[in-house]
Amino acid sequence: MKDWRKTLINADTTLRETIRVIDSGALRIALVVDADQKLLGTVSDGDIRRGILRGCSLEDSVQQVLNRTPTVAAQNEAKDQILALMRLKQVYQIPVIDGEGRVVGLEIVERILETPQYDNCVVLMAGGLGSRLKPLTDDTPKPLLKVGGKPILETILENFTHYGFTNFKISVNYKGELIEDYFGDGSRWGARIEYLRESKKLGTAGALGLLPERPNLPVLVMNGDVLTKVNFQQLLEFHREHQALATMCVREYDFQVPYGVVTVDKHRILNIEEKPVQRFFVNAGIYVLEPEALDLIPRDTFFDMPTLFEKVVSLKKETAVFPVREYWVDIGRMDDFQRAEGEFGQVFE
Repeated sequence: MKDWRKTLINADTTLRETIRVIDSGALRIALVVDADQKLLGTVSDGDIRRGILRGCSLEDSVQQVLNRTPTVAAQNEAKDQILALMRLKQVYQIPVIDGEGRVVGLEIVERILETPQYDNCVVLMAGGLGSRLKPLTDDTPKPLLKVGGKPILETILENFTHYGFTNFKISVNYKGELIEDYFGDGSRWGARIEYLRESKKLGTAGALGLLPERPNLPVLVMNGDVLTKVNFQQLLEFHREHQALATMCVREYDFQVPYGVVTVDKHRILNIEEKPVQRFFVNAGIYVLEPEALDLIPRDTFFDMPTLFEKVVSLKKETAVFPVREYWVDIGRMDDFQRAEGEFGQVFE
């Protein structure tokens, strides 16, 4: 129950501060208590992401996402009983309370404090031309452009290995031999790398048709020009929790209309909203796909991810969206590249 007191917050805590509490330790939960330290509920990373999808702001109170009926254990309850309860409820953490409902500890599954190892295949899409970053990409494929002193793709690879993913396939096309020369078999990173060589452009999903065999575990797919601090372990757990055939990471994007927007009904003015802010969820270029989803991808044909998800939706199969609240930048243009270069030291070091 090491450092469990650091997970305690009050009901007025904002979601932003709650995220900091959850991310600052290895326990991955926040316990909401009153002034007498009685448990009001719990908040997990998944609770917050679901709240964001419902439209919650990071400045909202944690009460907006609070799980008010968490699984709890009684003080002095036997460890084997607690572990059995964890398996039954499929939870990794259980608050321990006394007879008055006050929090006196937090039991955790021991393995959650260690980095698990995943056999899931991770496919990194690194075959693009990088036309919008010319002349930088005249002689260097975009994934090998250096941000923070190392290639973009190397930072992506290191982030995955940090969370226990070591089985990689890298899709290459434009100047792919340079990528293969740099990363080799992946042993320098304690990983195993194989290459999917595109003889023509196949799109962000079409390259998955080059996989040498059908996987038996969910496949993680990521564009090779995205820098992010997404917790890939949490992403995979989220995908499994929602029993989705396909999960897409999304990023909240907003822009302000620089004028007053007029709502009309024929010739009548109904409302005038001055410089409204429009908010959307946009594709973040990171996905988790069940093996069955790969069966929907045509072979040797250009096919992109949005089309694959449209196909999954049309078949009325389960999909999920994982909102990215962590740092994220798509290095598609020169100003994105310069921004990432300026922010790298603060985010990744």
